[in-house]
Amino acid sequence: MVQYGTWSPYEGSGALLLALALFIIGCVLIYLGLRRHSPIGVAQSGKIVSVLLVTMWCLSIVTFLNSIITYMQSLIQQVGPFTPPSSPISPITNLSVLATFIIIAYLSRHHGLKIALGSAIAGTISAPMIFELPYDLVVMWRLYPPISTQLTMLFFLPLFLIEISSFSLLTMSPLTKISKYTLFTLAAMFFVFSIWALFGFSYPSSPIPFALNAASKVLCFMTAITLFLPQTKITTKENE
Repeated sequence: MVQYGTWSPYEGSGALLLALALFIIGCVLIYLGLRRHSPIGVAQSGKIVSVLLVTMWCLSIVTFLNSIITYMQSLIQQVGPFTPPSSPISPITNLSVLATFIIIAYLSRHHGLKIALGSAIAGTISAPMIFELPYDLVVMWRLYPPISTQLTMLFFLPLFLIEISSFSLLTMSPLTKISKYTLFTLAAMFFVFSIWALFGFSYPSSPIPFALNAASKVLCFMTAITLFLPQTKITTKENE
């Protein structure tokens, strides 16, 4: 079987509608960023809640790994022997992970080793999920080879649980806050997504999709870093 990617590209009006939807999301984020003059502090979870969050995160990973085994067995039965292509973006992702950990740890250094390392770990875990959540929602119905709805849900529901539980780990750091820079970099990621959608949101096996995929991946890590930028003024939702 000739394999060009793990999902099929959007075409025609579907690609245009996807590009428009992603562009609108980016515009909304820009608007919210322009109205945000001071960062919003994220309420920190207590020790018991933190333990529960880490436990939920670990269980979601175990569940996903078990689902992958079942998914691959069912996929082989459905379409025959199948070897997914290697991801050309992996080197960029791995380098971004390392850079994000170092930068967040450096930004948090004045708060002590424990908080600096904890913030770096939480930020680095959640960073790729900023990309993965909208990305998964875009490609989940266009997997290649085509599979049944049941198999799609078997793969993506545990993955969504990992993404949500990864975001929840950010509440374990007292330094996490959402600023206008967070909204602006997130908007930039969605704008790149919208351009990517004009090219069908296709697998990064050619230069343009590769560049757009790589750019959006870097922007998601930049978004995570902005959550830990030093700020002198913090407001909470309750005080607004």
